[in-house]
Amino acid sequence: MPEEIPTNEELPTEEESGIFVYLINIFLVVIIVVLIYKILRGQQTPPLPPPEPELPKMKKRDFTTEELKAYDGNGPDGRILIGVNHKVFDVTKGKRFYGPGGPYAAFAGRDASRAFATFTVAPGKDEYDDLSDLTPAEWESVREWEEQIDSKYTFIGKLLKPGETHTKYEDEEEGKGETVTITATVEEKKEL
Repeated sequence: MPEEIPTNEELPTEEESGIFVYLINIFLVVIIVVLIYKILRGQQTPPLPPPEPELPKMKKRDFTTEELKAYDGNGPDGRILIGVNHKVFDVTKGKRFYGPGGPYAAFAGRDASRAFATFTVAPGKDEYDDLSDLTPAEWESVREWEEQIDSKYTFIGKLLKPGETHTKYEDEEEGKGETVTITATVEEKKEL
């Protein structure tokens, strides 16, 4: 059957086709506005959780490997210490890295020197490691890690060899204030 050609009377009028185009344009504008809203709304950053209260600064002291184990982030205060090149650092502010579940959690409460030297994330030895068998390249790696950690975190003290005694550190906060000398007459002293 041949296709019939519509007559002029069967074609929509200019007014009808103008309304149809107008409705399509409004529909498309609404879709575009909704899509832009969804895109912009999806790009908003979710609200950040409130920051954890910062722990008070830890006083300097030395640690045995056994004492260091208590600071693996699982303690009541969540403090995390690691040993690097026979030094102990407070890495608590890097909890997302060194804390439980973090990529470097195996270092928490341990001497991480050998792991840094050999580029492994395996837990270190549970006893003191003198690192005497490291190659010069491994020692260089340990020193680089030590510098990096020292620049970001707080030095706490030394990691003690077996039989080594704890060093008595003076509290750094004491004595930092300004010294003020007060002079008073005998009468003024009585009033004080």
